[in-house]
Amino acid sequence: MNICNYTFDEYVELVRNFHGFAAPGVLIGGFMVDLAYRHLSEEGLFDALCETPKCLPDAIQLLTACTIGNGWLTVHNTGRYAMALYDKRSGEGIRVYIDALKLNKWPEIQGWFLKLKPKAAQNIELLMTQIKAAEGDVCSVQHIRVAERFLVKKHRSGFAICPCCNEAYPFADGTLCLGCQSGAIYVESINSPYSNEEILCG
Repeated sequence: MNICNYTFDEYVELVRNFHGFAAPGVLIGGFMVDLAYRHLSEEGLFDALCETPKCLPDAIQLLTACTIGNGWLTVHNTGRYAMALYDKRSGEGIRVYIDALKLNKWPEIQGWFLKLKPKAAQNIELLMTQIKAAEGDVCSVQHIRVAERFLVKKHRSGFAICPCCNEAYPFADGTLCLGCQSGAIYVESINSPYSNEEILCG
């Protein structure tokens, strides 16, 4: 039983080092990525689409060449625990998701995933045992083609200086940077030694 090129225990250690702890969602995510690869052709350049910002993006970044930083991983939050690997050009690929109808066989995974009992009442050791034993058994696989908008790559064509915060930003974003358009994202403490006299818009 491997997760891509790693044993389960090797992958657990990778997750601990990258994610901070062996989160169940990242562990199951490893089996999901492995399942996707098993159903893809060996040739091709693949992008990734992740339908949740929780845990699953880390599994994708650990096991594929797709990261948020290089632009090959897109997180599009649908609220579903699902991911897809797809051909960069055609958009055809494989989607893998946790199938709620398959969880009855694995009650501890079911209780964790559907939040049927509080975290303090969960048996973490049993949960880890069931994740390892289930492998990809709690998932289903679909052959898909992503929507055209996910195949269009956005390239920065130039920069402007935001008149509100005086920082550089892609001028395609509008007359203000996105930070200033959405309102302040930081609150500066007046007593902070790092505080400026001016209040930042972004």
